[in-house]
Amino acid sequence: QVQVVESGGGSVQAGGSLRLSCVASGRTFSSYAMGWFRQSPGKERKIVAASSGSGGVTYYADAVKGRFTISRENAKNTQYLQMNSLKPEDTAVYYCAAADRNWDARWVGLLEGEYDFWGPGSQVTVSS
Repeated sequence: QVQVVESGGGSVQAGGSLRLSCVASGRTFSSYAMGWFRQSPGKERKIVAASSGSGGVTYYADAVKGRFTISRENAKNTQYLQMNSLKPEDTAVYYCAAADRNWDARWVGLLEGEYDFWGPGSQVTVSS
């Protein structure tokens, strides 16, 4: 059974920074492509950033490019989302997701349906 758990959410003023962490247990962490999604009230859940199992391929949504950085430490079964220059529109519940892709270390998933395991979510609130 794979467990995915996020941590590090909270409240911050606009312009501030937060770092989300996500631990995925189960198989070897490098077997999983990882993604961060977010969902605001009344809106669909959308991809924020994603990384391949090797960490060598990454993706960022246009809304966060240049402000957010996804990274991972495979030895610690952990991925991170460093969020800088936060804006009120970044307010959402942030979800960590894992996709079992042990046969392709360069695969990156952009769609919800491509991910197999999800964390419960972590609230990020940015005030103006």
